[in-house]
Amino acid sequence: MDKEPLSIWQAAKARGFSRRDFLKFCGIMSAALGLEPGQAKALVQALETKPRPPIIWYHFQECTCCSESFIKSTHPIIADILFDKISLDYSQTLQAAAGEQAEAAAAETIKKYPGQYILTAEGSIPMKDGGVYCTIGGKTALASLHEAAEHAMAVIAWGSCASNGCVQAASPNPTGATPIHKILPGVVNVPGCPPIAEVMAGVVVHLLAFGRLPQLDSQGRPKAFYSTRIHDSCYRRPYYDAGLFVESFDDAGAKKGYCLYKMGCRGPQTYNSCGILRWNGSTSYPIQSGAPCIGCSEAGYYDAGPFTRSLPSFPGFGIESTADKLGIYLAAASGGAVAIHAIATNIRKRRLIKKELEGSLKDKDIKAAEPADKTKGGA
Repeated sequence: MDKEPLSIWQAAKARGFSRRDFLKFCGIMSAALGLEPGQAKALVQALETKPRPPIIWYHFQECTCCSESFIKSTHPIIADILFDKISLDYSQTLQAAAGEQAEAAAAETIKKYPGQYILTAEGSIPMKDGGVYCTIGGKTALASLHEAAEHAMAVIAWGSCASNGCVQAASPNPTGATPIHKILPGVVNVPGCPPIAEVMAGVVVHLLAFGRLPQLDSQGRPKAFYSTRIHDSCYRRPYYDAGLFVESFDDAGAKKGYCLYKMGCRGPQTYNSCGILRWNGSTSYPIQSGAPCIGCSEAGYYDAGPFTRSLPSFPGFGIESTADKLGIYLAAASGGAVAIHAIATNIRKRRLIKKELEGSLKDKDIKAAEPADKTKGGA
């Protein structure tokens, strides 16, 4: 006789986690999802009582970095409970089973839990030549996707490969790599190369707690995590406003933490929560490590030219109100606003920051002159 599936709290408790650990996890998820107090309470109650949904986790044309990101989460309930490799019904990377046993596990879940399991997938789907460029267990990725999606509660595309095609779909795209949302309707896109573990967890927790998908933008991304430009949460933003840019990766500006826009940073055109949640227990994200944002959560980013060359134009003010309407390249086409923005926003601010960084010679001159003035006054 099959055992009743455990809730997240029951599974955590069985593993030795305290009530405090569980509530801390709920708090992290509530904050990440931007829930109001009443909703946060409902989330706690749901994770206490509702069983974890069965998961079928496919891997198609990708590098597995999404799974790597998820299992490297610093929060133990995310890493050990929510998607524990024992609880996953099917995961080509994490499961212990192989071959016929593994494929039988996927088939059993589809048959046993229609409308109750979640289908998640990493990687794009090759469409050319009948999809032969990605074949698993004797079936093409396209066939496996359709079979599993037919009775799934929800379909989630993990990472940029599944959400926007990423490197596999870059020109000339020899395999006909296609994002999942162009094959199936109603797909939740969770782009990033890779996405942040807490973002991935938040999407599933919302679905489990409220029985529905989180609010999505026009690109099928959860607004809780993809409604703000990286540019707007970047600690280097004041240098951008002042027109102070890194000109080469080893120059004085790089050492002082100047803006990386001229080095190809696409933070102004990229919607993601990298600068807010960050990776590895909120330790860092690419810009904080000195690397410009490459815009991986936006469609078509891989064909936008060298990553270390700045895009020819910048949308300027007002893009925040049209996040659902403007994609990265539509925004980039608005023409010539980098120079205008740098000049119009703050020539005066630039001078002030330079004085602060280099020391104000004027102040030093005044201080040096004060004793001489006092002497003259005494005479």
